[in-house]
Amino acid sequence: MSGHGSLTSERVEILIDGGNFYHLVLKRLGCHENNFDFESFAQYLQGDKRTIIPFGKRYYIGTVREMQDKHETTRAMTGQNSLFGRLESQHWCIKTSKLRTRVETVPVDDRVSDYTQILQKGITSFTYHRSREKGIDVKLATDLIVGALDDKFDAAIVVSSDTDLIPALDIVRHKFGKHIEYIGFSSPELRDKHRGIWEAIRPTNAMIHRSDSQRVLPIEDLQKYIIS
Repeated sequence: MSGHGSLTSERVEILIDGGNFYHLVLKRLGCHENNFDFESFAQYLQGDKRTIIPFGKRYYIGTVREMQDKHETTRAMTGQNSLFGRLESQHWCIKTSKLRTRVETVPVDDRVSDYTQILQKGITSFTYHRSREKGIDVKLATDLIVGALDDKFDAAIVVSSDTDLIPALDIVRHKFGKHIEYIGFSSPELRDKHRGIWEAIRPTNAMIHRSDSQRVLPIEDLQKYIIS
């Protein structure tokens, strides 16, 4: 811990990788970001004896772009704008990047369930659009390092299992003496009626080994933060 007195005066920053959090937790709970109470979740992570610094609640996410003739993108963008408005009213700092979309083709072979029946129908491949965030990990890592350099916080609570953050965690811990708390998630195998069986979720060992403290939360425990 930084030498700022007792635990009661510890200054914390909370950094949530929105895309990572969605795929690990919210998607499995059948919850959209706009229906999750991030403010109450942040208060839980903060605890009773720590203080969140000004602009210390940070949410990182790729922004949805409206695509012509794709009404689902319009709905997604509307929902995301609603989420941003709610978070900003609760004094969150939102960091965004553009979602990059590319076309990918997957051949039908023995890696695909029921591939023989699919091939018999003359289908040899599937083509789909895949969206990926670009630069979110860089923005989160930069904020961590700059905040440590400027002595803005004593501890950073990192809600991400992205191992690309490890170099930044090492700098914040070893060069600036700040405390890194990793929030990981766990769940057993879950069956989804549309996609079959999902793999079990486990915390990332590399993040555990490169942080000062860890909390592993069963994703089922986060259902209480879903807004009905």
